[in-house]
Amino acid sequence: MDLTLQGLLDDAAEQLKNAGVPDAALDARLLLFFVFDLDMTRWLMERNRILVEHDREKAEEYRRLVGLRGMRIPLQHLTGSQEFMGLEFMVNRHVLIPRQDTETLVEQVLKDHPDQNLALLDMCTGSGCIAVSLAVLGGYREVVAVDISADALAVAEHNARRLCKKEGQISFIRSDLFEHLPEGRQFDIIVSNPPYIPSEVIGGLEPEVRDHEPALALDGTEDGLYFYRKLAGECRKYLKPGGSIYFEIGWDQADDVGGLLADAGFTRIVTVKDLPGLDRVVKATAGDCD
Repeated sequence: MDLTLQGLLDDAAEQLKNAGVPDAALDARLLLFFVFDLDMTRWLMERNRILVEHDREKAEEYRRLVGLRGMRIPLQHLTGSQEFMGLEFMVNRHVLIPRQDTETLVEQVLKDHPDQNLALLDMCTGSGCIAVSLAVLGGYREVVAVDISADALAVAEHNARRLCKKEGQISFIRSDLFEHLPEGRQFDIIVSNPPYIPSEVIGGLEPEVRDHEPALALDGTEDGLYFYRKLAGECRKYLKPGGSIYFEIGWDQADDVGGLLADAGFTRIVTVKDLPGLDRVVKATAGDCD
C-alpha cells in the first residue's frame, strides 16, 4: 500500500497517543515537520504525496524519533531546540527546557526597564534563555549569567554566541549562587528562575520532566523555598540602591517569597500573574544596604 506523509503522520499520532504522550497529534506533526523540513504551506501542498525511494531514510528517522518520544523523551531533546521570546534556543538534557511561563519575567523586566544603560545579573541561568533574551531584546549594557553547572553554562554560552549581536555583552560565571562573584560587584537588576519544586513533588511530575530534565534545576528542597531564602538574604549586597529583583515562582509561592523579601528589607513587593492568571513573578526594590 502506498504511504503518504499524512499516513505517516496518522500512524505516529496513534502510536504516541497509545504511549500516553500529551498532545500526541501535535508532537507527531512537529517531529514530521522537523525531519522533512516542512512548514505549514509545504505540508498542505504535500501531505497527500506518495512517499518514494528518496523519502525512505527520512521516514525511518521519523519513526525512530517517534519511538523515542513514545518513551517520553521530551520533544525538545529530540529536535534540540525550543522557542522562547521569539528566539530559538538550543537545549539538551543539561538544562531546563524554557517555558512560556518564564516569558512573564522577561516581559516584565523589559516593560519596567527601557533604559539600556543597565547592568543585569541572571542567577541560575540554565540554558541562558532569560539572560540572552534580555540582552537581545532589552539591549542592556551588561548581562552576567551565573550557574553552578558547567554543562548548563556551555549551553548558555552557545546560545549567547548564536543569538547576541553585541560581542562581550554577556559574561558567564560558574558559581554556587554568589560564591564566586567579585566582592563589591553591584547590579541594577537581578533576575532568577531558581529551582522551586518541593522535593516530594518531583516524583509525581510527568516523565518528560521527572526523568529527563536536570534535578539540579528543579529541586527546591523540602518546601521549595531553599533558594529564595538564599537569594533574599544575599541579593541586596549585589544590588545598587533602588535596584530591582525579579524571581519566577511557583503558582502557590507568592506569599512565602514576598514574606522572605520583606524580611530581608526589600520594598515595593509586587506579584505578577502569567497569561493563565496564575502568580508567576515576584518583583521588589532594594533600599540602602545595612
